[in-house]
Amino acid sequence: MMPSHHSPRGFRNPSPAGQLRGISAMLKWAWQRSRQRGVMGWSGTPPVPVAPQIHAPGTAPRACAITWVGHSTFLVQCDGVNILTDPIWSERCAPVQWAGPRRVVPPGVPFDDLPSIDVVLQSHDHYDHFDDWSVRAIARAHPAARWYAPLGVGRRLAARGVRRITELDWWQRDGTDDLRVTCVPAQHFSGRSPFDRNATLWSGFVLNVRNRSIYFVGDTGFHDGFGGIGERCGPFDLVMMPIGAYDPRWIMQPVHVNPEEAVRAFRALTAAHPATTTTMVAMHWGTFVLTDEPVDEPPVRARAAWRAAQLADDRLWVMAPGETRLA
Repeated sequence: MMPSHHSPRGFRNPSPAGQLRGISAMLKWAWQRSRQRGVMGWSGTPPVPVAPQIHAPGTAPRACAITWVGHSTFLVQCDGVNILTDPIWSERCAPVQWAGPRRVVPPGVPFDDLPSIDVVLQSHDHYDHFDDWSVRAIARAHPAARWYAPLGVGRRLAARGVRRITELDWWQRDGTDDLRVTCVPAQHFSGRSPFDRNATLWSGFVLNVRNRSIYFVGDTGFHDGFGGIGERCGPFDLVMMPIGAYDPRWIMQPVHVNPEEAVRAFRALTAAHPATTTTMVAMHWGTFVLTDEPVDEPPVRARAAWRAAQLADDRLWVMAPGETRLA
Protein backbone atom coordinates (compact mmCIF):
# COMPACT_ATOMS: atom_id res chain seq x y z
CA MET A 1 0.00 0.00 0.00
CA MET A 2 1.28 3.46 -0.89
CA PRO A 3 2.09 5.61 2.20
CA SER A 4 -0.47 8.35 2.76
CA HIS A 5 2.01 11.13 1.92
CA HIS A 6 3.05 9.55 -1.40
CA SER A 7 1.11 10.15 -4.62
CA PRO A 8 1.46 8.85 -8.18
CA ARG A 9 3.14 12.15 -9.15
CA GLY A 10 5.23 12.65 -6.03
CA PHE A 11 4.06 13.61 -2.57
CA ARG A 12 1.13 15.20 -0.76
CA ASN A 13 -0.06 16.29 2.66
CA PRO A 14 -2.17 13.48 4.19
CA SER A 15 -4.51 15.85 6.05
CA PRO A 16 -7.34 17.66 4.22
CA ALA A 17 -6.19 20.77 6.11
CA GLY A 18 -3.01 20.62 4.08
CA GLN A 19 -4.66 21.20 0.71
CA LEU A 20 -2.73 23.90 -1.13
CA ARG A 21 -4.33 26.94 -2.72
CA GLY A 22 -4.41 26.97 -6.53
CA ILE A 23 -2.91 29.32 -9.10
CA SER A 24 -5.97 31.59 -9.07
CA ALA A 25 -5.48 32.18 -5.35
CA MET A 26 -1.80 33.01 -5.91
CA LEU A 27 -2.72 35.52 -8.62
CA LYS A 28 -5.33 37.10 -6.36
CA TRP A 29 -2.76 37.45 -3.59
CA ALA A 30 -0.19 38.96 -5.98
CA TRP A 31 -2.78 41.55 -7.06
CA GLN A 32 -3.59 42.40 -3.44
CA ARG A 33 0.10 42.76 -2.58
CA SER A 34 0.61 45.16 -5.47
CA ARG A 35 -2.08 47.40 -3.95
CA GLN A 36 -1.00 47.10 -0.29
CA ARG A 37 2.79 47.34 -0.26
CA GLY A 38 2.69 49.47 2.86
CA VAL A 39 1.83 46.38 4.93
CA MET A 40 5.20 44.79 4.22
CA GLY A 41 7.99 46.29 6.28
CA TRP A 42 9.16 47.04 9.79
CA SER A 43 6.73 48.36 12.36
CA GLY A 44 9.74 49.20 14.56
CA THR A 45 13.51 48.91 14.23
CA PRO A 46 15.22 46.04 12.38
CA PRO A 47 17.29 43.74 14.63
CA VAL A 48 21.00 44.45 14.84
CA PRO A 49 23.26 41.42 14.27
CA VAL A 50 25.56 40.58 17.17
CA ALA A 51 28.95 38.90 17.18
CA PRO A 52 28.60 35.10 17.14
CA GLN A 53 30.47 32.93 19.63
CA ILE A 54 31.61 30.11 17.37
CA HIS A 55 33.59 27.27 18.87
CA ALA A 56 36.58 25.77 17.10
CA PRO A 57 36.12 22.17 15.89
CA GLY A 58 36.28 19.70 18.73
CA THR A 59 36.17 22.32 21.49
CA ALA A 60 32.43 22.92 21.90
CA PRO A 61 31.22 22.50 25.48
CA ARG A 62 29.12 19.58 26.63
CA ALA A 63 26.17 21.93 26.38
CA CYS A 64 24.96 22.61 22.84
CA ALA A 65 25.79 26.00 21.36
CA ILE A 66 23.23 27.27 18.86
CA THR A 67 23.83 30.33 16.67
CA TRP A 68 21.16 31.94 14.49
CA VAL A 69 22.45 32.87 11.04
CA GLY A 70 19.00 34.06 9.92
CA HIS A 71 15.66 32.72 8.64
CA SER A 72 15.83 28.91 9.19
CA THR A 73 19.63 28.71 9.15
CA PHE A 74 21.33 27.76 12.41
CA LEU A 75 24.79 26.58 13.32
CA VAL A 76 24.40 23.94 16.03
CA GLN A 77 27.53 22.78 17.87
CA CYS A 78 27.26 19.78 20.18
CA ASP A 79 30.19 17.79 21.54
CA GLY A 80 32.44 18.92 18.71
CA VAL A 81 29.87 18.12 15.97
CA ASN A 82 28.97 21.11 13.77
CA ILE A 83 25.53 21.07 12.12
CA LEU A 84 23.86 23.50 9.71
CA THR A 85 20.13 23.72 9.04
CA ASP A 86 18.61 24.89 5.72
CA PRO A 87 21.65 27.03 4.81
CA ILE A 88 21.08 30.29 2.97
CA TRP A 89 23.69 33.07 2.72
CA SER A 90 22.50 34.65 -0.53
CA GLU A 91 21.21 38.20 -0.79
CA ARG A 92 17.96 36.97 -2.34
CA CYS A 93 15.91 33.79 -1.99
CA ALA A 94 15.00 33.39 -5.65
CA PRO A 95 16.07 31.62 -8.86
CA VAL A 96 18.16 34.69 -9.76
CA GLN A 97 20.00 37.26 -7.67
CA TRP A 98 18.64 40.33 -9.46
CA ALA A 99 15.00 39.80 -8.50
CA GLY A 100 12.92 38.25 -5.74
CA PRO A 101 12.78 38.68 -1.94
CA ARG A 102 15.92 40.43 -0.68
CA ARG A 103 17.56 39.81 2.67
CA VAL A 104 16.69 42.66 5.07
CA VAL A 105 19.30 41.69 7.69
CA PRO A 106 22.76 40.36 6.80
CA PRO A 107 23.72 36.80 7.78
CA GLY A 108 24.58 36.58 11.47
CA VAL A 109 27.66 34.50 10.67
CA PRO A 110 29.87 35.32 7.67
CA PHE A 111 30.20 32.23 5.50
CA ASP A 112 33.99 32.20 5.70
CA ASP A 113 33.81 32.18 9.52
CA LEU A 114 32.07 28.81 9.66
CA PRO A 115 33.88 25.98 11.41
CA SER A 116 34.31 22.63 9.68
CA ILE A 117 30.78 21.39 8.98
CA ASP A 118 29.93 17.75 9.74
CA VAL A 119 26.16 17.58 9.06
CA VAL A 120 23.66 19.61 7.05
CA LEU A 121 19.89 19.19 7.48
CA GLN A 122 17.99 20.14 4.30
CA SER A 123 14.24 20.18 4.94
CA HIS A 124 12.95 20.82 1.39
CA ASP A 125 13.76 22.52 -1.89
CA HIS A 126 12.14 25.99 -1.69
CA TYR A 127 14.46 28.89 -2.48
CA ASP A 128 14.40 30.37 1.03
CA HIS A 129 15.63 27.02 2.41
CA PHE A 130 17.55 25.43 -0.47
CA ASP A 131 19.87 28.14 -1.74
CA ASP A 132 21.90 27.38 -4.85
CA TRP A 133 24.94 29.50 -3.94
CA SER A 134 25.08 28.23 -0.36
CA VAL A 135 24.77 24.57 -1.33
CA ARG A 136 27.57 24.88 -3.88
CA ALA A 137 29.77 26.86 -1.47
CA ILE A 138 29.34 24.32 1.33
CA ALA A 139 29.99 21.45 -1.08
CA ARG A 140 33.32 23.09 -2.02
CA ALA A 141 34.41 24.26 1.41
CA HIS A 142 33.13 21.29 3.45
CA PRO A 143 33.14 18.29 1.08
CA ALA A 144 33.10 15.73 3.91
CA ALA A 145 29.82 17.02 5.35
CA ARG A 146 26.94 14.52 5.45
CA TRP A 147 23.69 16.01 4.10
CA TYR A 148 20.31 14.66 5.21
CA ALA A 149 17.34 15.39 2.98
CA PRO A 150 13.83 14.06 2.33
CA LEU A 151 13.10 11.90 -0.71
CA GLY A 152 13.94 13.44 -4.08
CA VAL A 153 15.98 16.37 -2.74
CA GLY A 154 19.21 14.37 -2.95
CA ARG A 155 19.45 14.64 -6.72
CA ARG A 156 19.23 18.44 -6.48
CA LEU A 157 22.06 18.43 -3.93
CA ALA A 158 24.19 16.06 -6.04
CA ALA A 159 23.74 18.31 -9.08
CA ARG A 160 25.32 21.13 -7.05
CA GLY A 161 28.38 19.15 -6.03
CA VAL A 162 27.31 17.56 -2.73
CA ARG A 163 29.01 14.19 -2.33
CA ARG A 164 27.65 12.60 0.84
CA ILE A 165 23.84 12.49 0.84
CA THR A 166 21.37 10.41 2.82
CA GLU A 167 17.74 10.62 1.67
CA LEU A 168 15.05 9.68 4.15
CA ASP A 169 11.31 9.16 4.06
CA TRP A 170 9.13 10.23 7.00
CA TRP A 171 9.98 8.22 10.13
CA GLN A 172 13.17 6.78 8.67
CA ARG A 173 16.37 7.33 10.62
CA ASP A 174 20.08 7.05 10.06
CA GLY A 175 23.23 7.21 12.18
CA THR A 176 24.61 5.81 15.41
CA ASP A 177 23.97 6.21 19.12
CA ASP A 178 26.35 9.19 19.10
CA LEU A 179 24.70 10.96 16.15
CA ARG A 180 21.28 10.00 14.81
CA VAL A 181 18.94 11.82 12.41
CA THR A 182 15.22 11.01 12.10
CA CYS A 183 13.08 12.42 9.28
CA VAL A 184 9.64 13.43 10.58
CA PRO A 185 6.41 14.68 8.94
CA ALA A 186 5.65 18.30 8.09
CA GLN A 187 2.69 19.90 6.33
CA HIS A 188 4.06 21.90 3.43
CA PHE A 189 4.85 21.50 -0.28
CA SER A 190 7.84 21.58 -2.61
CA GLY A 191 9.01 22.78 -6.00
CA ARG A 192 11.46 25.19 -7.62
CA SER A 193 9.34 26.02 -10.67
CA PRO A 194 5.67 25.92 -11.70
CA PHE A 195 6.30 22.51 -13.28
CA ASP A 196 7.68 20.42 -10.40
CA ARG A 197 5.32 21.07 -7.50
CA ASN A 198 5.47 18.27 -4.92
CA ALA A 199 7.90 16.20 -6.96
CA THR A 200 10.17 16.04 -3.88
CA LEU A 201 9.31 15.48 -0.22
CA TRP A 202 9.40 18.01 2.65
CA SER A 203 10.09 17.22 6.30
CA GLY A 204 11.46 18.15 9.68
CA PHE A 205 14.37 16.41 11.40
CA VAL A 206 15.04 15.19 14.91
CA LEU A 207 18.76 15.30 15.70
CA ASN A 208 20.16 13.24 18.55
CA VAL A 209 23.75 14.03 19.49
CA ARG A 210 24.66 11.72 22.36
CA ASN A 211 22.38 12.85 25.20
CA ARG A 212 20.95 15.88 23.39
CA SER A 213 17.74 15.92 21.34
CA ILE A 214 16.95 18.77 18.94
CA TYR A 215 13.89 19.00 16.71
CA PHE A 216 14.31 21.16 13.60
CA VAL A 217 10.69 21.58 12.51
CA GLY A 218 11.47 22.82 8.99
CA ASP A 219 8.64 24.61 7.18
CA THR A 220 5.10 23.61 8.12
CA GLY A 221 1.49 24.45 8.66
CA PHE A 222 -0.25 23.22 11.79
CA HIS A 223 -1.16 19.55 11.60
CA ASP A 224 -2.39 16.84 13.96
CA GLY A 225 0.89 14.91 13.88
CA PHE A 226 2.85 17.04 16.35
CA GLY A 227 1.70 14.98 19.31
CA GLY A 228 2.84 11.78 17.64
CA ILE A 229 6.25 13.26 16.85
CA GLY A 230 6.63 14.19 20.50
CA GLU A 231 5.62 10.70 21.65
CA ARG A 232 7.86 8.84 19.19
CA CYS A 233 10.93 11.10 19.14
CA GLY A 234 10.80 13.16 22.34
CA PRO A 235 11.57 14.46 24.80
CA PHE A 236 13.43 17.38 23.23
CA ASP A 237 15.95 19.84 24.61
CA LEU A 238 15.34 22.34 21.79
CA VAL A 239 12.53 22.77 19.28
CA MET A 240 13.44 25.08 16.39
CA MET A 241 10.00 26.32 15.37
CA PRO A 242 8.91 28.60 12.49
CA ILE A 243 6.85 31.61 13.55
CA GLY A 244 6.73 33.84 10.44
CA ALA A 245 5.46 34.12 6.83
CA TYR A 246 1.81 33.55 7.76
CA ASP A 247 -0.35 36.33 6.31
CA PRO A 248 -2.77 36.33 4.62
CA ARG A 249 -4.18 33.29 6.41
CA TRP A 250 -6.55 32.40 3.60
CA ILE A 251 -3.56 31.39 1.50
CA MET A 252 -0.79 30.63 4.03
CA GLN A 253 -2.62 28.58 6.66
CA PRO A 254 -2.05 25.15 5.06
CA VAL A 255 1.72 25.62 4.81
CA HIS A 256 2.92 28.11 7.48
CA VAL A 257 2.04 28.22 11.17
CA ASN A 258 1.34 31.62 12.65
CA PRO A 259 2.81 32.45 16.09
CA GLU A 260 -0.24 31.21 17.98
CA GLU A 261 -0.19 27.91 16.07
CA ALA A 262 3.55 27.62 16.70
CA VAL A 263 2.93 27.73 20.46
CA ARG A 264 0.05 25.28 20.08
CA ALA A 265 2.33 22.92 18.14
CA PHE A 266 5.01 23.24 20.83
CA ARG A 267 2.51 22.29 23.53
CA ALA A 268 1.43 19.24 21.52
CA LEU A 269 5.06 18.20 21.03
CA THR A 270 5.87 18.40 24.72
CA ALA A 271 2.61 16.99 26.14
CA ALA A 272 3.95 13.41 26.29
CA HIS A 273 6.96 14.46 28.40
CA PRO A 274 5.73 17.12 30.83
CA ALA A 275 8.64 16.60 33.24
CA THR A 276 11.24 17.61 30.62
CA THR A 277 12.29 21.24 30.26
CA THR A 278 12.13 22.09 26.55
CA THR A 279 13.05 25.38 24.88
CA MET A 280 11.39 26.72 21.73
CA VAL A 281 13.74 28.62 19.39
CA ALA A 282 11.96 30.97 17.00
CA MET A 283 12.96 30.87 13.33
CA HIS A 284 11.64 31.65 9.82
CA TRP A 285 11.13 35.36 10.50
CA GLY A 286 12.98 38.67 10.29
CA THR A 287 15.24 37.87 7.33
CA PHE A 288 13.22 37.98 4.09
CA VAL A 289 9.94 39.75 3.32
CA LEU A 290 7.93 36.78 2.06
CA THR A 291 4.37 37.55 3.12
CA ASP A 292 2.15 40.40 4.30
CA GLU A 293 2.68 40.70 8.07
CA PRO A 294 5.21 43.28 9.34
CA VAL A 295 8.62 41.63 9.43
CA ASP A 296 9.01 42.16 13.19
CA GLU A 297 5.47 41.14 14.19
CA PRO A 298 6.03 37.36 14.60
CA PRO A 299 8.04 37.48 17.87
CA VAL A 300 5.61 39.99 19.41
CA ARG A 301 2.70 37.65 18.81
CA ALA A 302 4.75 34.59 19.76
CA ARG A 303 5.63 36.07 23.16
CA ALA A 304 1.99 37.00 23.77
CA ALA A 305 0.81 33.48 22.91
CA TRP A 306 3.59 31.98 25.04
CA ARG A 307 2.54 33.96 28.10
CA ALA A 308 -1.14 33.25 27.47
CA ALA A 309 -0.23 29.55 27.59
CA GLN A 310 1.49 30.23 30.97
CA LEU A 311 4.85 28.94 29.76
CA ALA A 312 8.10 30.11 31.35
CA ASP A 313 9.51 33.21 29.66
CA ASP A 314 13.06 31.84 29.59
CA ARG A 315 11.95 28.79 27.59
CA LEU A 316 11.17 30.90 24.49
CA TRP A 317 14.27 32.10 22.65
CA VAL A 318 13.88 34.92 20.13
CA MET A 319 17.45 35.38 19.00
CA ALA A 320 19.24 38.18 17.20
CA PRO A 321 21.16 37.32 14.00
CA GLY A 322 24.56 36.06 15.11
CA GLU A 323 23.47 35.44 18.68
CA THR A 324 24.76 32.28 20.33
CA ARG A 325 23.03 30.57 23.25
CA LEU A 326 23.87 27.45 25.22
CA ALA A 327 21.34 24.71 25.85
